[in-house]
Amino acid sequence: MIEIMDTTLRDGEQTSGVSFAATEKLHIARLLIEDLNVDRLEIASAKVSEGEFETAKRINRWASSAGHLERIEVLGFVDDELSLNWVKTAGGKVMNLLCKGSLKHCKEQLRKTPEQHLADILNVLEKAKKMNISINIYLEDWSNGMLNSPDYVFYLMDNLKDKKIKRFILPDTLGILNPINTGEFCRTMIEKYPTLHFDFHAHNDYDLAVGNVFSAVQAGIQGIHTTTNGLGERAGNAPLASVIAMLHDQLKLQTNIVENNLNVVSRIVESYSGIRIPNNQPVIGDSVFTQCAGIHADGDNKNKLYYNDLLPERFGRAREYALGKTSGKSNIKKNLEAMSIELDEVSMKKLTDRIIELGDKKEIVTQDDLPYIISDVLHTENMDKIRILNYSLSLTQGLRPTATVRIEIDGKEYEQTAPGDGQYHAFSKALWKIYTHLDKSKPTLKDYNVFIPTGGRTDALVQTTITWNFNGKDFKTRGLDVDQTSAAIKATVKMLNMIENM
Repeated sequence: MIEIMDTTLRDGEQTSGVSFAATEKLHIARLLIEDLNVDRLEIASAKVSEGEFETAKRINRWASSAGHLERIEVLGFVDDELSLNWVKTAGGKVMNLLCKGSLKHCKEQLRKTPEQHLADILNVLEKAKKMNISINIYLEDWSNGMLNSPDYVFYLMDNLKDKKIKRFILPDTLGILNPINTGEFCRTMIEKYPTLHFDFHAHNDYDLAVGNVFSAVQAGIQGIHTTTNGLGERAGNAPLASVIAMLHDQLKLQTNIVENNLNVVSRIVESYSGIRIPNNQPVIGDSVFTQCAGIHADGDNKNKLYYNDLLPERFGRAREYALGKTSGKSNIKKNLEAMSIELDEVSMKKLTDRIIELGDKKEIVTQDDLPYIISDVLHTENMDKIRILNYSLSLTQGLRPTATVRIEIDGKEYEQTAPGDGQYHAFSKALWKIYTHLDKSKPTLKDYNVFIPTGGRTDALVQTTITWNFNGKDFKTRGLDVDQTSAAIKATVKMLNMIENM
């Protein structure tokens, strides 16, 4: 069983531009502990700020009442009893003591000899024992220590191995290791100190964090540090979802992590952090369970030839088949089957040609668009119950934006005007005034993403993608226009007609 310590709330928050609010940190803590079941959670650094202190107190109060306090950890420093007092006053029980794991850091940052640094560490350990605070030790810059000053590393370990230290943490602080020397160095530590518990803490500067975790665990490391979505300084830390998939599938090892909740928690952290998950991010990216090539869909029909062990259902997701110029008839059939729609060969050919045409124009086609495309190419009755007849958007310096919207619903026209915090917000408020008047249900907007092509062209098409939730179902609609607000309005009209049929 491999122990997972997640440090999203401490190391992950050191991502440039990321700062979680107190309520967000508490929510993430609860998700990581209760929904994902991480073994341990590092929530803060001691002495950072008053806000950090109050947040740590809130998380510790919740953890204590829920029986999780021993799983909550705070990074502390070799500063006599200052960090210890901070942790204790915040209600914590575990401190991860940041010591210097390389001679260079010891001499040049602390301006101390190894003997002096060791004495300071022993002093903190003695006081922690009296305060009943459990200690784990970070050997900061351990990777450089093993590369350039291994005798210093062994000097510290020889003098600390018999102390009351629960875990020794081996960080690749600057992300300089590779899978080969990671395995060598971790194996050396384990062979020299076989009775001790070692964690490995990877950084992703060379995009090797998950590979280094693989080698560390192969060498016998018992605990791994991760962050949700790979958040962290510079290139980030080892991503939790990728590490879990690798441990379970590649090394056939067990963890306590609940795989099925990984995607949901990742999306919530994405929302709170403001850092987008890349579409091709393993396990949690939007596109990683989407087959684009028609030959792949054909192979899946023939005994799942393009499946691997990373089944989307494991992670609370579903396999999708992209619709575009490379999708082919097999992809389209897969999507039609999911919607219980049957077409003859002639109609299928017309539908395939139209989807390829849209793909050539860089339009994104989704499963939800299919009924409307079918209606168009087969010249059946227009399925749109709701149409925007016209709208007027006003943006004036010093005044709130306003919008007037006139729509047609089942042949009847309605019009409303509303102010807002932006032009699309004003449009939405005017629209929802009509819906409120008609006592019609409306969805919740969950995410709003605008893609503007690079290159400085002001006439380039802008794609706006909006994620909605209606009656418990999440779905996306997209709009394409030279104006991003117009693109968002197109996406909204698609949504209005979709929910009419839900």
